[in-house]
Amino acid sequence: MRFGVDVPIKGEYFDPRVLADLAYTAEESGWDGFFVWDHISLDLSEPICDPWVALSAIALRTHRIRIGPMVTPIPRRRPWKLARETVTIDHLSDGRLTLGVGIGSPADVEFESFGEEGDVKIRAAMLDEGLEVLTGLWTGEPLTYRSEHYRLTDKVFLPRPVQTPRIPIWVGANWPNKAPLRRAARWDGVFPIFRDNGNNMTPEVMRAVIAYVTEQRSTDSPFDIVVSGLPPGEDRAEEAEMVDAYAELGVTWWIAPGWADSVEECRKRISRGPPRDRREPT
Repeated sequence: MRFGVDVPIKGEYFDPRVLADLAYTAEESGWDGFFVWDHISLDLSEPICDPWVALSAIALRTHRIRIGPMVTPIPRRRPWKLARETVTIDHLSDGRLTLGVGIGSPADVEFESFGEEGDVKIRAAMLDEGLEVLTGLWTGEPLTYRSEHYRLTDKVFLPRPVQTPRIPIWVGANWPNKAPLRRAARWDGVFPIFRDNGNNMTPEVMRAVIAYVTEQRSTDSPFDIVVSGLPPGEDRAEEAEMVDAYAELGVTWWIAPGWADSVEECRKRISRGPPRDRREPT
C-alpha cells in the first residue's frame, strides 16, 4: 500500500508556494503522494488558488512523490485545455502525475452560479465524453470527435505524456451509486466516498466497492483502489489497525486528509510520516 496526503487550496492554503513547501515536507517525511483539491469557487469569503498553477509549483519542488488533483471536475473544463495542462505537468514532474476526475460538486456553487450545467446526468455524460477527448489528444495522433457536448476536427496535440500508455486516471465515486463505479472500472483506479457519510469508507463498505468494481473490469491491467484514511498523527494504533484491514482487501492507496486549522499544524501532521511504520512499540 502507498500513502498520500490530500490538502485544500483555499484559506491559508491558497499560496502555491505554501502548497509546494508542504509537498516537499511530505516527500521528505516518506509519503508517496501529494494531492490537492480542484475547486473554482466554494466559500467566496476565502482566497483560493488555481490547482494547476499550484501543481506546477509542487512538481518543481518535489522529485519522487506522485502528484495530482483530487478530483478535477471535467464537466466544467474544456478537455482540450485540460489536455494541455495535464501533459505539461506530466513533463514538468518527469511522469509523476495522476489525474483524479469526477463530475464535480457542489453543483449550485461550482456550476450553476456561473451559468454552467448543473444536472447530474448531463454532467456525467460530459465526464465520459471529456475523458474520450482527453485521452484521444494524449495519443499525439489526429483526433476528430463528434458527441453531444464536444466537437473537434483533425486535432494533433504534442508532446505526448511522459507516462505510457498514458497518464493514470482515478475516478471519484459516491457510494452506493453504481454508475461511477462502472465508469471507474474502465480506467485506472477508483476513489470512493460514502454519499451519505462523508469519507467514512469502512472496510466493510470498501469490500462491497471492490467486489463490484472487480466484476465490471474487463482487463487485468493495474488498477488502484484508493481510500480516504485518518488525518496523519491522530491515532497511531487505530491507523495501523485500519491500514492492515484495508491492505488485506486489496486497497493500494491510503489518502490522508492533511489539512488542519493552520498550515503549521498541517505541516506537523505531515512531518510525522505515513502510517506504514506507525505502530505503537510493544
